[in-house]
This record gives sequence, C-alpha cells and structure tokens, in this order.
Amino acid sequence: MGGDHKVKMAKVLFQFLIFPGFLFLSVVGGILSWVDRKLTARVHFRKGPPLLQPFYDLIKLSVKETTVPENASARVFLATPILALTASVISGILILLPALNISSGFRGDLLVIIYLLAVPAVTTIIGALASGNPLSAVGASREIKLLISYELPFLLTILALVIRSDMSISLSDLIAKQAVSGVFIGSFSGALGFIVIMMVIQAKLSLVPFDMAEAETEIIAGVITEYSGIPLGLIKLTRFILLFVLPSFVISLFLGGFDFTGWNILGSILKIVLIILLITLVRNTNPRVKIKAAMKFFFIWMNLFALLSIILAIMGY
Repeated sequence: MGGDHKVKMAKVLFQFLIFPGFLFLSVVGGILSWVDRKLTARVHFRKGPPLLQPFYDLIKLSVKETTVPENASARVFLATPILALTASVISGILILLPALNISSGFRGDLLVIIYLLAVPAVTTIIGALASGNPLSAVGASREIKLLISYELPFLLTILALVIRSDMSISLSDLIAKQAVSGVFIGSFSGALGFIVIMMVIQAKLSLVPFDMAEAETEIIAGVITEYSGIPLGLIKLTRFILLFVLPSFVISLFLGGFDFTGWNILGSILKIVLIILLITLVRNTNPRVKIKAAMKFFFIWMNLFALLSIILAIMGY
C-alpha cells in the first residue's frame, strides 16, 4: 500500500510540475507569446522578435533587483503574483487532463476552472492596491469594473453549453458530447457563445481593446507599475500560461477539445494557432476603449448574446 501511495504521489507531482503542468504550460505559453508578438510585428510591417525572446525576457527579470514600495504591504504585494501563477497552472492542468483521457478526480471540474480563471484578475487587483501607488489604484479600480462586467456573460455562455450537455458540469462530459453530436460552435447557440467567450478572453488577458487597467500611455503600467525583478517575471509568466490555458479552454468548450494521437496532433496545434490568430487580430485592429464603454459592451451586448445562446440551447439550436 505504501508503494502504491508513493507511485500515485509521484504521478501527481509529475502532472503538476512537468506535464501537463508548470513546465509544459510555461514552454508552450512562451512559444505562443512569441507567435502573438511575431504576428503583431507582421501586421505592423516589422520583423518581430526571435523565438526565444519571451524566455530571454524572463531570465533578464529574474536577475534584476526586486524593489518593494515604501508604502506597500510587502507580504501581500509579493504574494499575489505567486497566487496568480499557481491558479493559472492548476486551471491549465484541469483543462488539459481530459485531452489526455486522464480523470481529474471529481465531476465538477468546470466550476473549479471558472473560479481559478478569475484568480489572476483578483490577485492583480489586490497586488495593485497593496503597492500604495495611486496610479496602480486607478488601474485596480478599472480592473474591478472590468471583472464585474465580463464575468456574467462568461458564466451565462458556459451555462448554455452545460444545457447542451444535459446539465453536466464536467469538462470531460462536454468534450464527449461534442464527439457524439458535433462541435458546439457548429450550432447557433455555440456560435453566439464563441463570440462572447473570445471577447471575454481578450479582457482576461488584458489585451487591447480591454487593457485599460494598464494603459501605458495614461497610467504608466497601472496595476503592475510598481512590480520589478522576479515578481514582475512571475506576472509575465502567468500571462504566458494564460495565453495557452484560455484558448485551450475555448477549444475544449466549442471545438471538441484536443486529440494528441497520430495526425490529430496537427489538428490540435492548428486549433490553438487559429485562436491565437483571432486574439492577435482583435488586438491589432481596435483601439483601447474607455472603461465606461467596455462595461457597456459587456453588460448590454455580450449579456444579450449570452442570453440568446441560452435560449437557443434550450430550443436545441
């Protein structure tokens, strides 16, 4: 019994630290960050960075001095990037395990994933307020308003998919349902939900047009103004990971998930690249909007789309 317990513990640690956990998510997230930056450069008629540039940036930050503002709550200020990174890694594991035909151990993993994906934004707000910087406080205020705005349509869209999956709150069941009846994006309710989710992802990643919490030209870097050294590196790494985790979640919800067998691996890669391409195109073809306009966009239009998705899902469309 002791040997079996050690084997299980070793397996869990491998999944968390190596694959599909921290190391795998970090490497793939860094590569996708390079893809995003390379596509952005091409849109702007520039050459763009080398493949390893995101990793070079992390290494440079890791050797720089970490400064804590004099008026900051040091423990909270330094702890929030660690909490954000941990939440992003765990959510990534729970999303990728069904793709590997590995049970996550409980049936309500979809709810846990939703909560975990909200943690990075919440910790960003807490860290910004703990810094004692007035510009960071302005960014935190904007992030709070944005979080309140996009979480409701996010939940409503997922509810429509749960209805399509016979009220199951298991990500594995949602993927299995698509294997039987076709991908959800192929339906009217799924297409509307996909539009909503893509806009929510843009906001969760703090990308244009919903990057007003940082807004370098207005409030320097907003919520991350006071961060430097390793803590700033952890924030960048969390965003690398989320750049992989959030599209993976979309693929699991709307495109039937991943398949890492044979030639299907190529299809899985193309799905990720397609989502990243859409994110990058939205980012590079829209200006930053004011927080009032962003709240109106999510509260009115995205909620309307999400409610229509629920109605169509109930009707079987």
